[in-house]
Amino acid sequence: MKKNVILMALACGLILSSCASKKDLENCQTENKSLTENLQAAREDLAAKNARIGALEEQNRGMQQLLKNAEDKYAKLQESLDKSLTNASQNNVSIEKLVDQINESNQYIRHLVEVKSKSDSLNMVLTNNLTRSLSKEELKEVDVQVLKGVVYISLADNMLYKSGSYEINSRAAETLSKIAKIIKDYKDYDVLIEGNTDNVPISKPNIRNNWDLSALRASSVVQALQNDYGVDPKRLTAGGRGEYNPVAGNDTEVGKQRNRRTQIIITPKLDEFMELIGQAPDGE
Repeated sequence: MKKNVILMALACGLILSSCASKKDLENCQTENKSLTENLQAAREDLAAKNARIGALEEQNRGMQQLLKNAEDKYAKLQESLDKSLTNASQNNVSIEKLVDQINESNQYIRHLVEVKSKSDSLNMVLTNNLTRSLSKEELKEVDVQVLKGVVYISLADNMLYKSGSYEINSRAAETLSKIAKIIKDYKDYDVLIEGNTDNVPISKPNIRNNWDLSALRASSVVQALQNDYGVDPKRLTAGGRGEYNPVAGNDTEVGKQRNRRTQIIITPKLDEFMELIGQAPDGE
């Protein structure tokens, strides 16, 4: 009898110990899952900040190059003036005319720098507004960059279109509406929609090749921006580049997925910059 009591006590102890260990394990698993989620969120936040830093660095390099070009031109004109002052008795160069030319060039350079600075500032505000409007989930499929004064919004094809089609996917509506709002807020920009594919041939009766597919996809986005979200069609251009503008190799599935993309390219109106170029003073 005493032996049975002892055995029962030992059994109860083992059961209680097992329950406690299981509960501790579940608590550890819950805590580990929470820590993993926090780590992933931190990595995503770090990636977004790194992308923004990269864009700022790119803009800064562009401005530094512009200023260097201006300084080089000024130095050449100043050198010409110095030579004219030294050799005034041996040549017929009009020093007064050269001084006026230098002043005119300096005024043009200052104006050009001001326009470039204003454009860069607007690009950064536009990019920040767009990035803030997109959710974390959307930012996984939408890449926003500023390169050489141009804003590039790259959208994954599996988010935008039905598989193997150029029809807009219903789940892309919210993202396109946010992009359209930014486009409408910045009326002094033109918008080019550019379709890109991988190198896998398309086999659809109504689509001849990847050129067709990329152009049709770009056209679908243009018409959605116009018809569904009210973007002025005069500002929109649709173009397809097929498989000939890859950003990665097509020898892996990841590379093919990166190449299958549609880019919304937002640029300052080119006619304004061409007019500025036409106003450049004669360097002779």
